[in-house]
Amino acid sequence: MEDPATLDALRVQLAPAIADAAAFDGWSREAVAHAAAAAGVDGDLAAFAFRDGPMAMIAAWIGHVDAQMASAVPAESLSGLSVRERIRRLVMARLDAVAGREEALTRALSIMALPRNLAASTRLGWRSADAMWRLAGDTATDYNHYTKRTILAGIYAATLHVFARDKSEGKAETRAFLNRRIEGIIRFEKAKTQMLRAPDEHFSVTRLLGRLRYPAR
Repeated sequence: MEDPATLDALRVQLAPAIADAAAFDGWSREAVAHAAAAAGVDGDLAAFAFRDGPMAMIAAWIGHVDAQMASAVPAESLSGLSVRERIRRLVMARLDAVAGREEALTRALSIMALPRNLAASTRLGWRSADAMWRLAGDTATDYNHYTKRTILAGIYAATLHVFARDKSEGKAETRAFLNRRIEGIIRFEKAKTQMLRAPDEHFSVTRLLGRLRYPAR
């Protein structure tokens, strides 16, 4: 039996080359074979590492992007920055990591959108959002932990779609789109904080229902 740790390392090693080949061959066995040949890796071993098909290849590429992001924007480099700027830099680092591979990205997004892959795609999106929030210094453990990641995963996915087809100079359209969406996150978080800050100062459904049932005399 092959060592899973060794196979994981092999997947990470081959992921960028598979993405390059996917622009021409799709996320396919041919792309894996080309990547293995270019890296001097045994073709049969590479095929075995990606025996689960396109989603395994895409997951490995996303893992590579996670690593590139963490290397380009380490947590200590974000100290002192606003939350919006931390998230913006982290998302841009991910986009920089896939720049030049827009065709492979477009094909990957199409595969991830297939009904049979939605659950796996959701997990991958959550993993990416979690990696970003952790680097940004988020330590929430309550429901905020989940809402932040769910919202960021959705924004990141939408930004990838814009990025994949953006022909503007310096990806200006993508940057503008991302900035608008991040501002939306910040507004939502501020509104949520105000709603939860002092419950007695805000509208209470429970209190209203109580008054309807037991009207004041």
